[in-house]
Amino acid sequence: MKKSFLFYLIFLPLAGFPLSNLPLPAAVRLALIKAGKNKGELEKVISHYKKTGEPQKLKAAYFLIENMDAHNSSGYYWEDRSGKRVPYNELDYPTFEKAVTAFQKIKAINPGLHPHTTKDQDINNLKAGYLIQNIDYAFHQWKSDSRYKNIPFNDFCEYLLPYRVSSEPLQPWREVYNKQFSWFKDKYRSGGLVNSLSFISADFRNWFTNTYSIENSREPLPRLGGLQLLLRKKGPCEDIADLVVFTMRSQGIPAAVNYIPYWATATSSHFFNTIFDEHMKPVQVDVAGNPPVHNTLAREPSKVLRITYSKQHETIAENEKITNIPPGFMRNSCYIDVSDQFWHTSNISCKLFETGVKFKHAFVCVFNGMGWRPTWWGTIKNNNTTFKNMPQGAIFLPVYFTAGQMKPAGYPIAHGYNHELILVPDTIHKRSVIIREEDKYLAFRTGKSYELFYWNNSWKTLGKRRALFNTHELLFTNVPGNALYLLIPEYSEKKERPFMILDNGKIKWW
Repeated sequence: MKKSFLFYLIFLPLAGFPLSNLPLPAAVRLALIKAGKNKGELEKVISHYKKTGEPQKLKAAYFLIENMDAHNSSGYYWEDRSGKRVPYNELDYPTFEKAVTAFQKIKAINPGLHPHTTKDQDINNLKAGYLIQNIDYAFHQWKSDSRYKNIPFNDFCEYLLPYRVSSEPLQPWREVYNKQFSWFKDKYRSGGLVNSLSFISADFRNWFTNTYSIENSREPLPRLGGLQLLLRKKGPCEDIADLVVFTMRSQGIPAAVNYIPYWATATSSHFFNTIFDEHMKPVQVDVAGNPPVHNTLAREPSKVLRITYSKQHETIAENEKITNIPPGFMRNSCYIDVSDQFWHTSNISCKLFETGVKFKHAFVCVFNGMGWRPTWWGTIKNNNTTFKNMPQGAIFLPVYFTAGQMKPAGYPIAHGYNHELILVPDTIHKRSVIIREEDKYLAFRTGKSYELFYWNNSWKTLGKRRALFNTHELLFTNVPGNALYLLIPEYSEKKERPFMILDNGKIKWW
């Protein structure tokens, strides 16, 4: 972890110097101001560990509090037609099936029932009891395992201590998970970490259903809470990744979620895990992967980020106004870039379009879900920028972000494994091209039309062609060279991929 803990040394107690006399670190004082009416709850935590004379737990409390303003719970409750809250909590039922049945009865007698979304900031809502219980449990689980009790304190704080994993509703998960998965330690002792992770991944697949591509939830709940995961026994990859972290941390094993914001050569995103051994050496785990342990990525990522609890000062959110950052993960500051641990990467340096506005940062996008998705940033100097540690084998588009909109800041860059090419359309020297069917990429349907586009600061049409019976190729004329192309069928599911047409007429898909 990159965050420095040196400032804590100032506040370590000298021999015979009581903890109660120690001044608060500046970052903690600032957090208490931000806490507003909840300040008293956080002060109770600090006072508690000063009174118990536990300096490490006090430092842990400082760590959680000073970074707490970066975290929140996204949730919802139910309202009737008049806006009155209707009591219902799925955790009051022994199984999810019974919870659903109970909700259907509530829905039947409350016409117009609808969800009311909530977003609760931890720093304004977290209670002292919950925080103290979490810290005490985390320390007990850490120190009771001889393999991990000597890991660096900052690693404990980052990957064992946190009371939450993502933006899930807060629930008292530690003791429940500790009891339910206590058998994992026996597997670990007898078979080692890698074998035990393979075993528990198989166990998860037996009882927890990966709902990606088979179930589209309309529920306004980005992530399930720790106890909801055990009750529902289903969720997409982001919930599976959280489940793994809850489980590992409950057993005193450091763990983290890794996040691919967008695939660079496919649609959607992905979440998986890193588990650390007793030497803090990372072991990669993807429960949905084959194999689940030490599994390599199947395609190019836009970035691979490791989620942290602490705010990382090198993130753009720590160095730029939020309104100057595209919506999405870059408005958060709790992650580190670990792309080069999973893919071949290199820097992309490029000259940007001249504008009448002086921007401090430029952003770079990948094409995902039929749109350009912002995935990283670079600082602008003399109208040039460098996007660092970018995965190879993908197309990237530099953009500016202004007035809530992304605008092209350069031409697409083919960031290959052996070369890099800027795709500036040659609209003077045009040509005819034949686009042929290709397994896994393109198959023509009889009677359907296909429209070809090329990118020149927006997608420009090159006309439509209709596939006749037994059509295996389509001819397009007056096509600019050295461009990025996109072929969209009338039945598009928004999964089409951009491509280049090489000098020999072959297609290079991205």
